[in-house]
Amino acid sequence: MSKPDVFRRSPCPVANTLDVIGDKWSLLVIRDMLRGKRTYGELADSPEGIPTNILADRLRRLEEAGIIVSSVYQERPVRYAYALSAKGLALQEVLNAVTRWGKQHIPGTRTLSEFAADKAGAAPPRRSTLTRAKAARTSQ
Repeated sequence: MSKPDVFRRSPCPVANTLDVIGDKWSLLVIRDMLRGKRTYGELADSPEGIPTNILADRLRRLEEAGIIVSSVYQERPVRYAYALSAKGLALQEVLNAVTRWGKQHIPGTRTLSEFAADKAGAAPPRRSTLTRAKAARTSQ
């Protein structure tokens, strides 16, 4: 690995890693890509609701950093598919560590898989008496 001419803050690996992926959204984009999301639409459809302008910016930054690569999958209009590079795939260990830490130290946190399983097994929300009465009137 070549040494950069200038570091943004210091030669500290933690500081430099945070400069690349330490914002609020980058690791969530990487998490989703590790879970199989590939297109802009799939990435925009995450439960955290990343604003589309920020998603576009993060994809650009991650590509410039060599963490993801893009390829055209449709010409008109041009649409891109995104994939993690080897450098990006290496972040899986980091995400696993963050997940373990969060589950251990932040009560009530669940992985996306656990959240989806809970949601799938949950009973439908109960409607109030007023809502049930309204539904009965409209069905007659």
